[in-house]
Amino acid sequence: MPKKRSGGGLTTTQQAAKFLGVAALSGAVLAGIALPAAGALGLAAKGTVEGFDEIPSNLKTPPLSQRTKILDSEGGTIATVYSRDRTVVPLKDMSPYMQDAIIAIEDSRFYEHGAVDLKGILRALNSNVQAGGGTQGASTLTQQYVKNVFVEEAGDDPEKVAEATQQTLGRKVKELKYAIQVEEELGKKKILENYLNITFFGQQAYGVEAASQRYFSKHAKDLKVEEAAMLAGLVQSPTRYDPVNDAEEATKRRNIVLQRMAAVGSISQSEADKAIASPLKLKVSKPKSGCITAVSGSGFFCDYVRKTILTDPVFGKTEEERTKLWNLGGLTIRTTLSPQAQQAADDAATSKVDKTDKIAASVVQVEPGTGKILSMAQSRPYGLDQKKHETVLNLAVSNKMGGSTYGFQVGSTFKPITAAAALEKGISPAQTFDTPWKISLPLDEYRTCDGGPAGGGDWSVQNELESEKGSFDMTSALGKSINTYFAKLEQRAGLCETLTMAGKVGYQRGNGKPLTENPSITLGTTESTPLSMATAYATFANRGMYCTPVAIESIKDANGKKLPIPESACSRAMSEKTADTLNQMLKGVVEDGTGTLAGLTDRDNAGKTGTTEQRVDAWFVGYTPNLSTAVWVGSDGGQKVPMYDITIGGQYYDKVCGGCLPGPIWKTAMTGALSASETPSFNPIAVPRAKEKVQDKEKDKGRGRDRDRDTGGDNDKPGADPIGGITLPPGIIGGNDGGGRGGNGP
Repeated sequence: MPKKRSGGGLTTTQQAAKFLGVAALSGAVLAGIALPAAGALGLAAKGTVEGFDEIPSNLKTPPLSQRTKILDSEGGTIATVYSRDRTVVPLKDMSPYMQDAIIAIEDSRFYEHGAVDLKGILRALNSNVQAGGGTQGASTLTQQYVKNVFVEEAGDDPEKVAEATQQTLGRKVKELKYAIQVEEELGKKKILENYLNITFFGQQAYGVEAASQRYFSKHAKDLKVEEAAMLAGLVQSPTRYDPVNDAEEATKRRNIVLQRMAAVGSISQSEADKAIASPLKLKVSKPKSGCITAVSGSGFFCDYVRKTILTDPVFGKTEEERTKLWNLGGLTIRTTLSPQAQQAADDAATSKVDKTDKIAASVVQVEPGTGKILSMAQSRPYGLDQKKHETVLNLAVSNKMGGSTYGFQVGSTFKPITAAAALEKGISPAQTFDTPWKISLPLDEYRTCDGGPAGGGDWSVQNELESEKGSFDMTSALGKSINTYFAKLEQRAGLCETLTMAGKVGYQRGNGKPLTENPSITLGTTESTPLSMATAYATFANRGMYCTPVAIESIKDANGKKLPIPESACSRAMSEKTADTLNQMLKGVVEDGTGTLAGLTDRDNAGKTGTTEQRVDAWFVGYTPNLSTAVWVGSDGGQKVPMYDITIGGQYYDKVCGGCLPGPIWKTAMTGALSASETPSFNPIAVPRAKEKVQDKEKDKGRGRDRDRDTGGDNDKPGADPIGGITLPPGIIGGNDGGGRGGNGP
C-alpha cells in the first residue's frame, strides 16, 4: 500500500490521480497506471506532490491585448493600432469547422477527458520510449490555454516570455494545477472559445478572427473547412507552416488536419478528399497597424493622440500604467479631428511646399471656446522612410508630444500678446510712440516678476526698413509690425505683465521650460509651437477666454465602459473688451497690413504675420470667431536654412515673409475648413485711434507684405547677432531665447 502524506488525508497515489485530472480508480489500477504516469512526468519527485496544494488556486487571466480604433469626430476610422492584432469574438462567431479542426489536430479527446488526458500521456510516453527520446507531447487544449495565458501576461518582455515558456518541473506543475481549476470554473465551451481567441496564428495575428482576416480577408464565422484546417495547422508552428512564405508546407500541414478530422468523425472522408484536392486560395490582408496607416495625412494627429494617452496622468499615475493601457488596446477613441478641416489642412500644407523641399510647412487648427484640435498637417508625409521624405517629427507640437527640441521662434506673431497686456493695464489703443528706425532702451527699465531689472546696459532694437520711423498708434503698429513701437509698449505695459499674459493665453515654449524674463520676447525670440500659437489666438476669437487644447472626445474600453479623459479647461485671460479691441485691430492686418494675401473676403477674419531673423521661420496665425489656424514654414532639420533666394514648391522667393508664403497657406486651410453657411462676426467695437501724424504713405505702398523680419538671437549661440555681429549687453541672454536686435515682423 502506498504511504500516506504526513498530516494529509489522501495517499500520494490519490493525489497524483487528482493531479492528473482522472476519476478515482481502484488501488490496483492507480498503482499500475497513475504512479508510473506520475513518475514519468516527474511528479513523484520529492516535494512536488506534497507542495501541490500550496500552489495558488486562482489563475489570474489578464485581459487580452486587442486592436484600438482611433476615430475622427464623425466616427470615421483614422487608424487602427495594436500591440497584438486581435479581435475577441464569441464561439458562435467562429466557424464550426474551425472548432472541429483545432480539436481534431490538437486534442481529439477534448470533450472526454479532464484537465489532463491520462491516455494521451501514456500514448505519448510509449511513443517516446519507442523512438528513443522525447518526440511527442500530450498537452490538452486546457493546458495549452493556461500556457498561453502565462505568455499573454508576460507581454513583450523577453525575460518574462522566456520564464512563461520554460519547460521546468515547477512550471509544468503550475500549469497542471491551473488547468484543473480552469476546467472546473469555465467548462469546455468557454475554454475552447478562450483558446481560439488567445492563440497565435503567425503573421502578427492573435486569435482566430485576426487570423481569418489576415489569411482569407473574411470573418472567422465564414471559414470553409479547408480554410479552418489550414489555420488549425498553424498552431503547432506558425513559422514553419506559414502559408505566405511556404505554401507547400502549409498545404501539407492542412491536409494532415483534414485527414485527422475525417479520422475522428468531424467530417466524412469524401469531404476531406474534396478539401485536400483544393488549393489554398489565400486572400492575404497585410497587417496595418499604427499611425503610419492613418488616413488623409492625419498621422501626426494620430501620434499626438497616442502621446496624450502615454503622458497624461488621467490615463494612469505612472508611465508603466499608461503604457500598459495603450498596449492592452481594445479601445475605441473618438477624437476631435474634423475630416473636413483635416483635408483642408493637408491640402494647404502641401499646396505651396513640396515634401522634397529644404524647408517644411506645418498647419494646425483649433476651435475657439472648446479647445478642440480640428486638424494637424505637414508638408512632409508621416512615416519612417527618409528616402520618401517621410518624418515622424511633429512640427506642430512640443518636444514632449513628439515635436522638435525647442519649437520655433514666433517673430511678430507674439506682438498681439504684448498688446493684450497693455490694454489690460489700461493703455489706450491710441497710445503713440515717436520712434526712429533704430532705438536703444535701458534694460533696467524692464522689470522682472520679482521686481528686479531685466539686465544691464541697453537693448538695441530696429525695424526692417529705415523708412519705418515716425509716430504709430497700436493699430498701425500691429498692421505694419513695428518693432520699435512694441519694444516701447512692452516697457510701458511691463515685462512681467507681458509674460503673465503669455501664460494666460497658453503661450508655451517647445521644450516645456518656463518663459525667460527677457524683453526680446515681445519680438518673438522665445520658441513656441504652432499648436500653442493657434490656441493663443483662439483666446482672442473666444473674446478673452482661453481653453486648453484637447484631441480626445471619448474613450471606451473593450467592454464598452467609458474611461476618463483630459477635458479642456477654460479660464479668462483678458476682458471681453480687450479681446474685442484686439480683434478689430488685427482685422486691419489682413485688410491693409502685412497679411493682405491671407485675408478672407466672405467673413470677419484677423491675424498676424511673423518672420524671424535671417528668415529661418515664417508664420501666419489668424482666426475667425469659430476657427483659429497657425501656419509655420521653416527648417525641420538640424541646420537652419535662411529663406533668401530660395525655390519652395516650385516657386522662387527672393525672400520669404509671413504674409507671402504662410499667409496663402493659411487662406487655403481656412477656406477649406469653414462652412460657407456659418459666418459669425466679431463683436463690433470702436477702437480709439491717434490723430494721424505726417507720414509718407506712398513710401509704404507695396512694402506691407514684406515687413515681417523679427530679429532675435541665434538659438544655438545665445546672445549672438548673426546679422550685425553685435554682442548683447549682459543680462539680456536668457536660456535658449538669446536676445537680439528688433526687426519688423509682418
